[in-house]
Amino acid sequence: MLDLRYKTILSVAVPLMVSSFIQSIVLLTDAAFISRYDTSAFDAVGNAGLLYVTLFIALAGMGDGAQIIIARRIGQKQENAISSIFSTSLSVHLIVAIALFLIAQFIVPSALNSIVHHKDLARLQNEFLDIRSHALFFAMITLSIQAFMLAQGKTWVVLISALLTAGSNILLDWLLIFGKFDFPEMGLKGAALASTIADGIGMLFLVSFLVFGGDAKKYNLFKGFRIKRESFVELLKVGTPLTFQGIAALGTWTIFFMWIEQMGKFELTVSQNIRSIYFLVFVPIWGFAGTTKTYISQYIGARDFENLPRIQRRIQFLTVCFLFLFFHGALFYPEQLIRFINPSEAHVLKSAEILRFISVSIFIYGFVSVYFQTINGSGNTTMTFLVETSCVLVYIISAYMFIKVWHWDIFWIWSVEYVYFITMGVLSIGYLNLFDWKKKEI
Repeated sequence: MLDLRYKTILSVAVPLMVSSFIQSIVLLTDAAFISRYDTSAFDAVGNAGLLYVTLFIALAGMGDGAQIIIARRIGQKQENAISSIFSTSLSVHLIVAIALFLIAQFIVPSALNSIVHHKDLARLQNEFLDIRSHALFFAMITLSIQAFMLAQGKTWVVLISALLTAGSNILLDWLLIFGKFDFPEMGLKGAALASTIADGIGMLFLVSFLVFGGDAKKYNLFKGFRIKRESFVELLKVGTPLTFQGIAALGTWTIFFMWIEQMGKFELTVSQNIRSIYFLVFVPIWGFAGTTKTYISQYIGARDFENLPRIQRRIQFLTVCFLFLFFHGALFYPEQLIRFINPSEAHVLKSAEILRFISVSIFIYGFVSVYFQTINGSGNTTMTFLVETSCVLVYIISAYMFIKVWHWDIFWIWSVEYVYFITMGVLSIGYLNLFDWKKKEI
């Protein structure tokens, strides 16, 4: 079981953060490449990318569920149960991936055509998703293996996979968007194809490591590959709320950006600049989120309840420190960050003003997210779904009032981030203090 030294916490979190940082750099460079190719393509990739991430997060919910359950079994020293959990995770991911792919191919296009105000953007978004949605089949395998690795604390494996994905994506973006070295100039379609191929490369590494690295043999992962009913039920019980939680969170953000698009292209481009920078924020938050879930689940499995507050305090301290490291530019030099994403001077000033304005909300999010992930790690995922749903409801009502009813300036519309993060903190802290969440059996 993982110990509580800062060194050990960082040994789990840093590879996850580096992995997230690499992915964030990919998203930033994607935005930088496509913004220099065409502004409409930049806006379309931003909104269509959010739609894809919403589908991906829906798939990732089952992976988070598998991670929590496997970590709990490790804490309980029931390692013989891991094989059936992994088999079940892979099978459930396949079913969900097929469903999401069909939605992306046959339902989303008509929905975009009816919702998006600028029809050229709707067409470009459909072109992007038509290619990008194929990556869901790579993701289903990647997420199953990642859950298995993260539950053990082997985050360095996920890091190497991310390095391969990121490096290949940046290279392929450059080749396929602009048509370098006799490759066809594909623009927006090139961005979608580059990311999809890169996801496949990362998946192939994880499969190779699993098969040849010894873990498959150690845990008998493929010996008599089977799905046990009890494993299926417990994965659905833990993973389904996380799936809907992800859909609610990212789906709401997607709606927010669709409403922004209806305001005008200037407001949309400014907001896409902010969205791109946001992924720097997620580097420490995602890294410590995975760390929190693993630590909390292992320690509850070992019935070591006394150390749970200590885990929270240490991870919160490290989260805030690393947030400042990654996101201090939003406070001190936001214009330079925006220009890296999009050099269009018409959008730089407003984007920078908003970025500095919302920066404090990010530190609030980093602090309270540890409480939220504590609930996840305890296995009370139905409660995290309820918390997320409540936050999303408050967020979407606030956004609707700001945009549709009161017609605020885009600067003040982004204050909705404070509404969301503060609501999450109040509800998470309230639940942890008022309910007996430590004895959840999974």
